[in-house]
Amino acid sequence: MLPHPLHPAVVHFPIVLMLLLPVAAFVALWMIRRGANVRRAWAVPVLGAAALAGSSWMAVSTGGQESERVERVVSEQPVETHEESAELFFALSGVLLVVAGAGMIRGVVGRTARGVATVGAIAVAVAGVQVGHTGGQLVYRHGAAAAYSDPTLARGILKPGTRESGGEVRER
Repeated sequence: MLPHPLHPAVVHFPIVLMLLLPVAAFVALWMIRRGANVRRAWAVPVLGAAALAGSSWMAVSTGGQESERVERVVSEQPVETHEESAELFFALSGVLLVVAGAGMIRGVVGRTARGVATVGAIAVAVAGVQVGHTGGQLVYRHGAAAAYSDPTLARGILKPGTRESGGEVRER
């Protein structure tokens, strides 16, 4: 049985991968420098980049499916900020996959692509931290979890930005 909501469970995959990918790229570069087979050593970062792109697509997809429900509880602006950060992260992870894949090519093109992909993996991780930050703000500052934990808010009875407390409604 899948967790509900699915988005919070899925987002942990790109988080882990974005943190491991720069490490994998540096280790692969080190191994190549020490004489390892380029394609074998670089296959790990390429597979990691593919997993990152796939998992970030899944995170964006599940987030989009749940955004309307969250917008019943949270104003649209912080949700849009998180969505835009996530879409940028997904796009960057796709570009990183292409560049990392080019690292499998022999010669100067491959060597350059491997270097660019390693730096790009760090940049993607920085973009991922921004996505995580805006997602954390949704949950902890704006109360997005109430869309699933508070039946009154989840049904959309109260306006976004309000919370029931002791029988009265107050603005947040």
